Amino acid sequence: MKNLLDAFRFVPLTNELLNTSQDFDCGHLDLNDFFKTNSYAFSKQLLGKTYCFTSEESPPQIVCAFTISNDSIKVSELPNSRKKILNRHIPHLKHMRNYPAVLIGRLGVHKQFQGQNIGGQLLDFIKAWFIDDNNKTGCRFIIVDAYNENAVLSYYLKNQFQFLFSTADQEKSFFDIHLENELATRLMFFDLLVLTKSSFEAG
Repeated sequence: MKNLLDAFRFVPLTNELLNTSQDFDCGHLDLNDFFKTNSYAFSKQLLGKTYCFTSEESPPQIVCAFTISNDSIKVSELPNSRKKILNRHIPHLKHMRNYPAVLIGRLGVHKQFQGQNIGGQLLDFIKAWFIDDNNKTGCRFIIVDAYNENAVLSYYLKNQFQFLFSTADQEKSFFDIHLENELATRLMFFDLLVLTKSSFEAG
């Protein structure tokens, strides 16, 4: 399948780019606001780095954008059933209380480019980034705190993410949220080890 992202330019999302590009609208007001007004401040404070793919036209169009930061999965605090899933492909002697991860804090695709699998290709790009030999830090999992909306959850499930907690009620109990309240987001994860057989053999 042709990778549509190959037709675009990959760059950090800077204030200069935001001020000189066409308006970015992914259809979600919270995401739009973050990318336009907060992403650069997060970068300057070393809280997250935001990158994007842009068109070559002038002024450029931001096709998609995402923010990432270092994180971890605190396996020791999870219910036993979830610990087993996360530890499944890790040799017993290498089990840890916390596993290094990268958090996709924000991700959006411009409405003009939705429905073309650019979102799926963007996730593939991020996954490949963190198993590349040039990656300078260990990273076992990618995690997202996904909006608790059917379309969003389906998108991540389709791209092989799993729920960190088996049920919404289990997640509510873990975070001391009353069971009658709705979760605004659901924690999900992707195990990067599944992308390379050589990693299994080396383990």
